[in-house]
Amino acid sequence: MTSVLDLAPVMPVVVIDDALDAVPLARALVAGGLPAIEVTLRTPAALDAIRSIAAEVPEAVVGAGTVISAENVSSAVAAGARFLVSPGWTDPLLDAMRTSGVPFLPGVSTTSEVVALLERGVSEMKFFPAEAAGGTPYLKSLTGPLPQARFCPTGGVSLASAPAYLALANVACVGGTWMLPAGAVRAGDWTRVESLAREAAALGQTGGTGT
Repeated sequence: MTSVLDLAPVMPVVVIDDALDAVPLARALVAGGLPAIEVTLRTPAALDAIRSIAAEVPEAVVGAGTVISAENVSSAVAAGARFLVSPGWTDPLLDAMRTSGVPFLPGVSTTSEVVALLERGVSEMKFFPAEAAGGTPYLKSLTGPLPQARFCPTGGVSLASAPAYLALANVACVGGTWMLPAGAVRAGDWTRVESLAREAAALGQTGGTGT
């Protein structure tokens, strides 16, 4: 089965305030070449948004982000989330994600957290907050001692900085929000979102192998 990390070079990190925006937004991202969509559980509309995308945009692989509790895990999966992303992890949260039946990306920002996850058989992770936690130099330094770990850096990653991340051997994709400018989402300018998504998807052809 293809890892969610390998679906596209960029994973949009989506904060949805109005669930009615979810379907057209997801369709624009998919049309632009970004099928893996992380909908963060930061707003009251998030679960309804996941539910709508799962039901109406089958070509999207919709996941839930900002997963920080077992309750988040169960409610997200019940809504149709096909993967889970957390900003960090604890053993209880990791156990809940393991038993959810869907892929998951626990968040890490230190070498010790990476080693602890590898000990538990988890090799795919979110590196967060990427820029604040050391950015590309930090991730590059992990390649030698921990080559089996694969990352999706998220947090402060931009169109300008994404290629440097994607050029790293241990980075499979990056998470970002730049293809979802607030003004375009508020105005329902889905053509603009699709165009920015297409630009982001093209990074997979120019930003390195990511493997």
